[in-house]
Amino acid sequence: MNRPTFTLGNCIRLIADAVVLNALYFTAFVIRFLMVMLWTKEYGPAHLPTLFQEYMNTFVTTSWALTLIALTVYGFSGFYGHNRIYRGRLKALAIIQAVSLAYLIFGFIIYFFGPFSLSPRLVLLIAWGATMMAELALRMGAGFWKRIAQSEARIVRLEGDSPVHHVLVIGGAGYIGSVLCRQLLDDGYRVRVLDALLYGDESVCELYKHPRFEMIKGDFRDVDSVVRAMQNTDAVVHLGALVGDSACALDEQLTKEINLAATRMIAEAARGMGVRRFVFASTCSVYGASDDVLTEESRLSPLSLYAHTKIEAEKILLAMEGDDFSPVILRFGTVYGLSPRPRFDLVINLLAAKATVDGEITVFGGDQWRPLVHVADAARAIKVCLEKRVGVVSGQIFNAGSDDQNLTIIQLGELIHKLIPDAELINRGDDVDKRNYRVSFAKIREVLDFTPRCTIDDGVREIQRVIVEGQITDYRSAQYSNYLSLQEENGMLTARASHISLLYDLTPDNRLMVDTSWK
Repeated sequence: MNRPTFTLGNCIRLIADAVVLNALYFTAFVIRFLMVMLWTKEYGPAHLPTLFQEYMNTFVTTSWALTLIALTVYGFSGFYGHNRIYRGRLKALAIIQAVSLAYLIFGFIIYFFGPFSLSPRLVLLIAWGATMMAELALRMGAGFWKRIAQSEARIVRLEGDSPVHHVLVIGGAGYIGSVLCRQLLDDGYRVRVLDALLYGDESVCELYKHPRFEMIKGDFRDVDSVVRAMQNTDAVVHLGALVGDSACALDEQLTKEINLAATRMIAEAARGMGVRRFVFASTCSVYGASDDVLTEESRLSPLSLYAHTKIEAEKILLAMEGDDFSPVILRFGTVYGLSPRPRFDLVINLLAAKATVDGEITVFGGDQWRPLVHVADAARAIKVCLEKRVGVVSGQIFNAGSDDQNLTIIQLGELIHKLIPDAELINRGDDVDKRNYRVSFAKIREVLDFTPRCTIDDGVREIQRVIVEGQITDYRSAQYSNYLSLQEENGMLTARASHISLLYDLTPDNRLMVDTSWK
């Protein structure tokens, strides 16, 4: 037998059972009295009040005993505890047994020791049947409605009725992150950034005094830093990564640890801490090379370690998707435009800077397609994912960009030449970059109602302006290039890498496993 557990909820159930039990016991006396009055000739009208009074006296003098016996039997039958039979598939049988046993014990006591002046057998039979039906209806019905409520609650969770107020941006001091932080703050969100500040803090230092901004300097490969940063947040935006083919090629193992293993650790931490919304920045580079217009369902053909780690990270996140974790993947086109953390290792920014400073626009090859998206629109796509219902975005992949910003490299060079006509357009003809992908952005437009607002003209003019005004004096500086910065700061990156490779997918030589069939 299982002893009852006296919690507040069980005490409420016990009181409810006592009320139901006495109400039905009283009703049984009333039914018995009506039966006597209508169908029995033994009692005349003059004797009915006396009979009714006897019934009431019997009810008053015996109801306490029935209540005590029944609640005791209920308790030891698991009604107020964790009895496996009561909580399992045989719950109905357990209820029938408990109610029957309670009335058998009560009837036995009443028969031999009770104050009944009339036979209570029919009263007990009526009360037993009514109590059994009531307990079955109440308890089985409660389980049914509980399942309905849980199902409805799941739908509500999937639809994302809980709004996002506090966002953790991992890599928030970077190219896209520093723009996203400002957009979120402008819209009233609380923003926390976790960033190792490998490229400095100039992109976010002006936000330090903002009342809704918090900066945590830390490596997102460090689980302690991640857990601390996730406290009391509603969503995680994971922008942290080694970005770009050349930057990732500097240290293959480090790239896997940062782009792949750390992503899994962060996602597991988020799920474990109940942070359900998770937006992950991926790339259209996963498509590799193709002459088709590519959708989210198209075959992936990575041509670089960077693209491959993004594919593997996507797989990890989507495999974790469930009621308690809702990842959404954004595959960004090639990003361009001005950011608080400027970059000139991106095709539009680099060509615009060369055109402004050097008077030439140098392209290689020219027939390769590139999907393009302004950094402000990339950040806005993330914000849209945070604002949409969970059921709309959970487990989904969206190409993030605009159909009319699919251009070939030569078309891009010609467009920049039109905007900066003093610069000479030079085509080297050497096809050094094999990537070639033209991407459809229909899904993000139709499902999320997202359309980019900025144009390539806007991005080129921004770059031209900051150079002409002297805000950026040397676009070739290492601080504006991931590859050059990492070459200089490689020692800082490797300093805290070991704890990840101790946790995830080790080969015998203590190096991270990853499929290299893409090479």
